[in-house]
Amino acid sequence: MAAKKMFGAANASILVTDLRRSFDDGVTRGYEWRVTQLKKLLIICDNHEPEIVAALRDDLGKPELESSVYEVSLLRNSIKLALKQLKNWMAPEKAKTSLTTFPASAEIVSEPLGVVLVISAWNYPFLLSIDPVIGAISAGNAVVLKPSELAPASSALLAKLMEQYLDSSAVRVVEGAVTETTALLEQKWDKIFYTGSSKIGRVIMAAAAKHLTPVVLELGGKSPVVVDSDTDLKVTVRRIIAGKWGCNNGQACVSPDYILTTKEYAPKVIDAMKKELETFYGKNPMESKDMSRIVNSTHFDRLSKLLDEKEVSDKIVYGGEKDRENLKIAPTILLDVPLDSLIMSEEIFGPLLPILTLNNLEESFDVIRSRPKPLAAYLFTHNKKLKERFATTVSAGGIVVNDIAVHLALHTLPFGGVGESGMGAYHGKFSFDAFSHKKAVLYRSLFGDSAVRYPPYSRGKLRLLKALVDSNIFDIFKVLLGLS
Repeated sequence: MAAKKMFGAANASILVTDLRRSFDDGVTRGYEWRVTQLKKLLIICDNHEPEIVAALRDDLGKPELESSVYEVSLLRNSIKLALKQLKNWMAPEKAKTSLTTFPASAEIVSEPLGVVLVISAWNYPFLLSIDPVIGAISAGNAVVLKPSELAPASSALLAKLMEQYLDSSAVRVVEGAVTETTALLEQKWDKIFYTGSSKIGRVIMAAAAKHLTPVVLELGGKSPVVVDSDTDLKVTVRRIIAGKWGCNNGQACVSPDYILTTKEYAPKVIDAMKKELETFYGKNPMESKDMSRIVNSTHFDRLSKLLDEKEVSDKIVYGGEKDRENLKIAPTILLDVPLDSLIMSEEIFGPLLPILTLNNLEESFDVIRSRPKPLAAYLFTHNKKLKERFATTVSAGGIVVNDIAVHLALHTLPFGGVGESGMGAYHGKFSFDAFSHKKAVLYRSLFGDSAVRYPPYSRGKLRLLKALVDSNIFDIFKVLLGLS
């Protein structure tokens, strides 16, 4: 077996230089090139789905349904949308003009940024790698993708397929870990798009700041679920379970992190969750084939530490079983863990779900407000006023009422964080915009030139220019008629 080639700062510099040459030569700017690359991505999804499913099974033990639907199908939809809408996205947007610039026309031109870097995550290694690349290509950029080394089978397959199908003069994949990522971050990019933890997000932002490079940071946080007693409890818990354990076993950035409900209603919520969990995953969920495993032993140990902390382990009301050899932790529900415990201080990113009880649901707003802004916030209720108040007063990357995480599938909504849960957004046209510069263009005629803007200045010129800038027709006439 051949030794793996080292990738250092010199290699990264040559790579960026090569891609910038391609960009400067106009390789990526044309509509046809963009469409061709998008169609190649679609071929990857259509022709290699079994390989993708197998890689995700190797890396995460993902069930076929989750891999096919939540990764491949969502990617396929993103690509098809871009192909359908690309001409509209690329077309200049007409802008209004005013008397100040008359006669003139104006437009907003979407201009590709240049050479961009996408650093993706391990939990949805295909979706979170290719989805931003769709935006980068659609916008006409050259792009480097750095997949996560924590999903090695997926990373290797991504590198193989993208090298096989895409234009290597403008689209590249760099595999590796910290050394390779550090070498890439030392280069000057026109944008960096990162998906992952807030800890690494700070490293990315610091590296980007050296070159004044703009960033999109898709991070995470502790996404709360507020459960009102005025709800359909069976549907509510089924959707919470599907959004928690049915999405990579809680290893998702928009996974429910904790539940807020009243002391009175909590026992009913817990009983309903126990019943539906058994329906979904059987009496021994550790043997279920319908749930992903923990990604590696490091993350297993991190989750075990959260669970084994003093004053937390005795709060388990369901589950708690662990199997380090097979990297499995059963769906685990905890009741009223301390607010200053580790499990309530950091994003869980796993199959543990605390339930915090309140005297009344009004207190839920204070709990959410007291913590960093999450990537998502969820509410289950029939109460119209509560829905409206939640949507208008809770600050989060996204709000979903009466479901979990489904806003990700809606390309008409931007997906991104706020505050510590991230900055910037993508999906649909928002992906195109994330990798575009909105360039202001004004076309003026050389006819109709007026001396009013030129020296020597006078009181009359002052009054007329003020009227023009204010676009006040009445004042303009007054000045011209000598009435002002």
